[in-house]
Amino acid sequence: LSSRRLMASFSPLFPGLIAGDTISPVGDKVSGREGESVTLRCQYQTTDSYIYLYWYRHSDLQAPQFILWKGEKGETRQYIPDNRYESKTTGSSTELTIRKLTLADTALYYCALETQ
Repeated sequence: LSSRRLMASFSPLFPGLIAGDTISPVGDKVSGREGESVTLRCQYQTTDSYIYLYWYRHSDLQAPQFILWKGEKGETRQYIPDNRYESKTTGSSTELTIRKLTLADTALYYCALETQ
C-alpha cells in the first residue's frame, strides 16, 4: 500500500439559496492515504421542507464536476452515479464519503443546498 497522501479542501456553493438559508463546511482540509476512505461534512440551515444537497469537485485541470445529489426532509430521492461515493444527510448536515482513495481524488470539494 502506498504511503502517498492526498488532500481535499472544500467550501460551499450557493445555487438556490434564499434569505435565511445557509450551508458551510465543517473544517477546511481532509487528508487520507490511497485505498482508505475520507468523509467531508457540511452543515446547513433552511426553513424549506423540500431540499436537495449537492456535492461537486474541482481539480486544477478540469471544470467543476458533479458528484451526487441527495434529497432531505420531505424529499427522499438521490442520484449517486459512482459507487465510490456515499452521502448521509440529516435535517442539518450532509456528508460525502469517498472510498478507495486515489491521488486523482485530490481536489477542492463543494457542498451546495438547493431549496424548492
